[in-house]
Amino acid sequence: MIDSSRRGFLKTSAGAAGLCLIGPSAAVQALTANEPEHPAGRLEAFPLASVRLGPGIFREQEEINARYLDSLAVDRLLHSFRVTAGISSSATPFKGWEDPTCEVRGHFAGGHFLSVAALASAGSGNTVLKSRGDEVVAGLAACQKKIGNRYLSAFPPELFEHLAQGKPVWAPFYTYHKIMAGLLDMYLHTGNSDALQVAEGMGQWTQEYFEGISAEQRQRMLRTEYGGMNEVLVNLAAVTKNERYLEAAHLFEQPGFLDPLAERRDELRGLHANTHVPKIIGVARMYEVTGDRRYRDIAEYFLAEVLTARNYVIGNTSEDEHWKSAAEHLEGTLVWTNAECCVAYNLMKLERHVFSWTGDARWMDEYERALFNCRLGTQNAQGLKQYFFPLAAGYWRAYNSPEESFWCCTGTGAEEFAKFADTIYFRRGSDIYVNQFISSTLDWKDEGLVVEQVTQFPHEQGTTLKIKSARPALRTIHVRVPRWTTEHAQVTINGRPIEAMADPGSYLALRKTWQDGDTITVSLPMELRQERLAGDGSVAAALYGPLVLAADLGAAPTDEAYRVIHSGDTVPKKLPAASPLPKVAAAPDASTKQWIEVESPGELRFAVASEGAKYELMPMYQIADQRYSAYWQMQSPKKQS
Repeated sequence: MIDSSRRGFLKTSAGAAGLCLIGPSAAVQALTANEPEHPAGRLEAFPLASVRLGPGIFREQEEINARYLDSLAVDRLLHSFRVTAGISSSATPFKGWEDPTCEVRGHFAGGHFLSVAALASAGSGNTVLKSRGDEVVAGLAACQKKIGNRYLSAFPPELFEHLAQGKPVWAPFYTYHKIMAGLLDMYLHTGNSDALQVAEGMGQWTQEYFEGISAEQRQRMLRTEYGGMNEVLVNLAAVTKNERYLEAAHLFEQPGFLDPLAERRDELRGLHANTHVPKIIGVARMYEVTGDRRYRDIAEYFLAEVLTARNYVIGNTSEDEHWKSAAEHLEGTLVWTNAECCVAYNLMKLERHVFSWTGDARWMDEYERALFNCRLGTQNAQGLKQYFFPLAAGYWRAYNSPEESFWCCTGTGAEEFAKFADTIYFRRGSDIYVNQFISSTLDWKDEGLVVEQVTQFPHEQGTTLKIKSARPALRTIHVRVPRWTTEHAQVTINGRPIEAMADPGSYLALRKTWQDGDTITVSLPMELRQERLAGDGSVAAALYGPLVLAADLGAAPTDEAYRVIHSGDTVPKKLPAASPLPKVAAAPDASTKQWIEVESPGELRFAVASEGAKYELMPMYQIADQRYSAYWQMQSPKKQS
């Protein structure tokens, strides 16, 4: 059974005396089914360069990530590219998925690394990583020039020949996409024009590659993972205004996957999750560029279906990287290999897109859920990242090694921890949307406006927005009132409470002439609640506000082999069996307050007494070196005789 709150939609805000409160901005109006939409009125994220993180866990984690990436030498990152291009290299190659024999080498070294360098440069002004990114771009440009036909990869084009011939091959276009995306990020976020030129050459090579390949053969080839090739080609078309890249993007569309979604049919069982979420991001971008409503319908249905019928409480999905069960049937699926971290990264990207079309707070609620429960905590103090997110009881976190893993989740994790600021604030016209409660400063130079968000959320149940304005200006500031808060949520302006409040699960729209020094204080009380595992009403997880609470089951194994994986493998060897779920003497429909004690709201400490044992609970993101459980076995209390 799915908690009905996960299927909620926007509710209208109420009015208040002395201040104009309006409802959430309407979604872009739909045209007829066959008439293209041009969603010019959609919400836009502020550029990363306009937002800086303030003191707190997000900036701390951003800095840890940057230190790890700074440890990676450029010559080592470029080694396999140079060898493939016939350029001498004496650098020591990295191992794992960047090993010179691995068929996806280059995905991190020439792809994710460039994206992170670009994001860190824009988001935190990191000039060191910007310089490293420029060096990698120059090295890749030299490799492409040496090869001579616009091809660029860390492996030779023979792997693409194997793909065309139907021979076994890992995922050549998956890697190709990562490299193109990294180059495009370097252009978009840092202005590196050489990066755009190299990416354009790769796009042209892609289109020419498919010449002479029949549609039937191409569809067979697309059964092999190709990452977000459709997305990056649409992005390239949008940047260059060149239709040829849009035509190339269409070549990566699969009717067998998209048609059922267009008809609102869930045929996802058996599919590899992280192969298919990026395809839908490409679909979303296709809608934004072409205005074809069918693309939007596909993206919205897919996202809603995955989040309500196939998602775990942490905001992520998949078992053994796949959707192995029927919709709304996750019983028996709690294992070590749950929730590949890449999937959360891509679902969050998709949530941003759909939010920008609809203004629906639901998508920012879900984004927050994944951000706090499935992204924070997946990096350790050395900047190493998780691959799987175990949800069976008694397991622990395990990470990649610094130089011997380089998984896909290493790359997406590095990107995520470099762009925490990209979703805090959105805009539409002169309106501002405050989506996430993260210590940060928005500097909207064109409007002469600075919004400083001061908060210790989630230790603090709310946030404060301080306005610095060069001149008085009439505008609307939309503040998310999350679905998890209570009816006691409150907003004050300059210390005076407003007389009405938006319902949880919507945006409160505050319209007034804002003056320099104005302050908005938002109080968002948290309460305990529980969510059942889809398909098993006797298994539930506990939450406090947006935070999943995990039971501390004792210290994790001290053997490093269980904690850091020194290879391209993604699971520690010789794992013990999972533990039984901890039991709680409460009926599945019991109030969470009946079995969880809030020991300290500010310190986020909780406790559960169960079968003579006491469990300490903490937010999932605070789990570091413990074995844990996110789920509980509910059982009705025994009746007294």
